[in-house]
Amino acid sequence: MGALLPWRPFREFERLMRGWEPRFPRFFEEFEEGAEEIAPPIESYVKDGAIVVCADVPGLDPKDIEISVLHDTLTIKGERKREQEVKKEDYLRREVSYGTFERRLSLPHGVLADKVKASFKNGVAVITIPLAEEVQPRKIPLEIEQEKKIEVEKK
Repeated sequence: MGALLPWRPFREFERLMRGWEPRFPRFFEEFEEGAEEIAPPIESYVKDGAIVVCADVPGLDPKDIEISVLHDTLTIKGERKREQEVKKEDYLRREVSYGTFERRLSLPHGVLADKVKASFKNGVAVITIPLAEEVQPRKIPLEIEQEKKIEVEKK
């Protein structure tokens, strides 16, 4: 039996539109000046008893990136500055966004906020957040039960 979902009369239409959207160019995109948002893509994983967060920030100077941890929130702030001014009418295509950004990520309980380290290499900011021993993931062994063989007596 499927889960109960709220009724949305256009659900199928929305699904079809999401499938077709990448196939058509965005005709009015150039008129949406200022509508773009800068948000660096993030990937995070657990490795060697720490949470590792990688933020792609190509073209940024490390001095324009600020990383902070407050309680259970990691904040990555930055600014992509325009190095030269180009007139709007001179652009052939503009896909790069300029300005400030801020990304906030919730951290699990038990991180060691006072031992956070950050590095920058090849346009990627890498933040390593150690986990306390009691909250580190542990592997649970899988017990395999043996099948019992039943002997049948012949009469």
